[in-house]
Amino acid sequence: MWCRIPLPGLALAAAVLIPLGASAQDWPTRPVRILVGSAPGGGTDAMARAVADRLGPLLKQPTVVENRPGASNTLAADATAKATDGHTMVMGVVTAHAIAPHLLKLAYDNNRDLVPVAFVGAVPNVLVVTNALPAQSVKELVALAKKAPGTINFASSGAGSTQHIAAEMFKDAAGIDLMHVPYKGSGTALVDLVGGQVQMSFDTMPSVLGQIKSAKMRALAVTTPQRNPQLPQVPTMAEAGLPQVDISAWYGIYMPAATPKAVQQKVHDAVNEVLAMPETQTRLGAVGAELKPISQAEFIAFQNAEFKRYGDLIRKNHIRID
Repeated sequence: MWCRIPLPGLALAAAVLIPLGASAQDWPTRPVRILVGSAPGGGTDAMARAVADRLGPLLKQPTVVENRPGASNTLAADATAKATDGHTMVMGVVTAHAIAPHLLKLAYDNNRDLVPVAFVGAVPNVLVVTNALPAQSVKELVALAKKAPGTINFASSGAGSTQHIAAEMFKDAAGIDLMHVPYKGSGTALVDLVGGQVQMSFDTMPSVLGQIKSAKMRALAVTTPQRNPQLPQVPTMAEAGLPQVDISAWYGIYMPAATPKAVQQKVHDAVNEVLAMPETQTRLGAVGAELKPISQAEFIAFQNAEFKRYGDLIRKNHIRID
């Protein structure tokens, strides 16, 4: 027999079902799903699978990753917000939880229907340029852009992506005009970047690291305050004189807001245990990820601050998805 756990302001369809008499100690009672809002092979997918592979044994139930790509990573978040099985969560990403709610009309309320449970980590965006572009540094790129306004274009995996937002930050900080060329994913965008059809991008490190190391494109800067161990020779945007360009693709586990607090705590503790494992650190460190276990309260505060920061940036720069 099942009962609904009421939560003021939450639609009944999104209420989480738990068995009568069940406790957090009993949970989970069935396989756990981690939804991913992008296709297999991307940064969000890599984060989810690294966590899922070690989380299952800790929870004593199979933990599977299910890809639901589309709509700026929000399809997976939407499905999680409306899940009623008590065993569904999403590997959230900044795009879905801090950027897209300001750009898309969503069928759920990100800040009401989902709760941040466990922060996983972040990867920097990397300013990369095609080898055909003569700029060898951020300073030289800015000079080129100022010499010929609007002639340098940048690729992104779509309007509202971190690649798009990072470039808008760059344009604003440097006082330059660039042309946006949105794609439906990083894969095709990077093919055109290598081929010279587009000239620059602020893609995430997991997507471009191999291309940089094989010299198929050139990295000019990372967008985090510190250099990344995977690209120690690449300066930060702050070192290049533009500290305002501070952005990373961060990831964390979200669950339906009606999930019992004790279950949230169990998931939080288990994910942090996974992140502390040397094999997890090695696996994700290899793609430039910085793992950062924090308390759930700190994650919620961080999510709220990022939501406001990107909302302010989007309004200031009149960013929209047509």
